[in-house]
Amino acid sequence: MPMHDWTLVDAGLFHAFHHRWIDSICDELNAGVLPSDYYALPEQNIRGPIPDVIALKLTDDDSPVVGGGVAVAESPPKVRHITRSEAGLYADKASYITVRHRHGDVVTIIEIVSPGNKGSRAAFQDFVEKSTGLISAKISLLVIDLFPPTRRDPFGVHKAIWDGFDEKDFAFPRGKNRTLASCDAGPPQVAYVENVGLGDKLPEMPIFLRPEIYVNAPLESTYQSAWAAFPRVLKGLLEAPPKKKEVIRRQARNARTNLPFVD
Repeated sequence: MPMHDWTLVDAGLFHAFHHRWIDSICDELNAGVLPSDYYALPEQNIRGPIPDVIALKLTDDDSPVVGGGVAVAESPPKVRHITRSEAGLYADKASYITVRHRHGDVVTIIEIVSPGNKGSRAAFQDFVEKSTGLISAKISLLVIDLFPPTRRDPFGVHKAIWDGFDEKDFAFPRGKNRTLASCDAGPPQVAYVENVGLGDKLPEMPIFLRPEIYVNAPLESTYQSAWAAFPRVLKGLLEAPPKKKEVIRRQARNARTNLPFVD
């Protein structure tokens, strides 16, 4: 299913869809994508940003991954960009806080970026700082951003987060300015980045259970499941003919420009 232009509707409608999507991702991860000693839960309170999905591990950290998991050395994730932070090898020698959950150790967080995360300078800075804090605490992170860049993230949310570990130049491929980024918390810290555009199918993205061991998050199938349950009358706002979409886009743009800007 082609990815929709969520800038055509207000943040509340995306929020409603995004909750459906969270549940769908959890359902598929728990139905056999995750190994038997791991499980996913939606929106649990931990230190850092309020996560959309967390993956937890019940057994001891040093035990092998039971019943699944792919080694990067055997099958590298199929993404457009891979970036390693050499500095992370040295930063790892510092002390850090391990985030734990009463039901198990948190190993991965999946965060679906909402308009509110980019809505003000303070909100965006808070999101970036808490995301880098999680990676520093050895919790891997998958960030899904279906919104175009703003003046706060001209090269995408991922670069803003990754600059906390290793600043590198980045440019969007033509027509693909939405970003999916999976960060292996390491050591070493490694980012796997894929860019998509409107109308594209969502690729599978790795979620890391431990350094260099991952499973693929089924983003496209879960997006389809969430869309199938979305109210039909609201689907029309995102599936309108091109001319009508342009009218909707213009109306949304006018509504935004008529509101006071918070920075």
